[in-house]
Amino acid sequence: MLRVAVLGAGRIGRIHAANAALNRDATLIAVADPFGDGAQNLAAEWGCDASQDPITTLRRSDIDAVVIGTPTDTHVSLTLEAVRNGKAVLCEKPIDLDIAKVDEAVAEVERMNGRVMVAFNRRFDPSAQAMRKSMDAGEIGDLRQVIISSRDPSPPPRSYLEHSGGIFRDMTIHDFDMARWLLGEEPVQVTATASRLIDPSLAEIDDFDTVMVNLRTASGRQCHINCCRATSYGYDQRMEVFGADGMLLNENLRASTLRRWSSSYTEAREPLLDFFLERYADAYRTEFEHFRAAVANNAPMPVTMRDGRQALRLADAALESALSGRVVAV
Repeated sequence: MLRVAVLGAGRIGRIHAANAALNRDATLIAVADPFGDGAQNLAAEWGCDASQDPITTLRRSDIDAVVIGTPTDTHVSLTLEAVRNGKAVLCEKPIDLDIAKVDEAVAEVERMNGRVMVAFNRRFDPSAQAMRKSMDAGEIGDLRQVIISSRDPSPPPRSYLEHSGGIFRDMTIHDFDMARWLLGEEPVQVTATASRLIDPSLAEIDDFDTVMVNLRTASGRQCHINCCRATSYGYDQRMEVFGADGMLLNENLRASTLRRWSSSYTEAREPLLDFFLERYADAYRTEFEHFRAAVANNAPMPVTMRDGRQALRLADAALESALSGRVVAV
């Protein structure tokens, strides 16, 4: 049984705590959060220990692994402390907003032979896994293009946006990771545009709400990403991969597959799922299981710190391109 502590009792922490508690090969030992009653409430829900001190918790001898779902600016320090104490780590993205700090952390973890996985949960979505499996089987032949659409139902609170690192590092970073995973090659060129079509006041914090990015690999493979902070019709998540022999399309999920026709409309369907908690519930569960299995079998981590570093580098390059109007080499 993998003995687990979850650091952070917010929205992400609650997801990870539930998945650790419900996994038949893991035991949730403790939840730690320095703020408010979050840890106490979450621990009471799952019957584990609660603490307001994450450092003391990750140093406990009865814990094998920690899941870090705390604010981004604490990820590096908690990850390094956990590795120093011999714990395996599942750390939420991004590792940090500063690429230099990330590079230092990656080097230090590798020097200590640490076991760290970065939580890019969308790789573990069942539909995304099926897409990757079909590609690996040669179903679409040589890959030519990847198209990713990612649109939130509504913008986060301004208080969140002020500390998020901006749309490229906060929202589009998931899509950069998916682009790398699907392309099978590292992008070497980034072109991006960014607008404030929803909230012009985002100029006050140098952020945007609507962006498009084009990536190109050395062999010429292309990826187009479009993101928006708000859409009137729900949480929009779609991916298309196009190759020499065909195409694969990963469409939105809905609560029901029921479709209706009547004299009032040609076709009507159930609305899209509300947000990422519902859309990626299976992905979060599968992500934790892959982490647990990698630790138990001493296998390579499915998503490494270098993967996290590369996604952040693409986010930085996209921001540079959007601000300068130039193509940025990666």
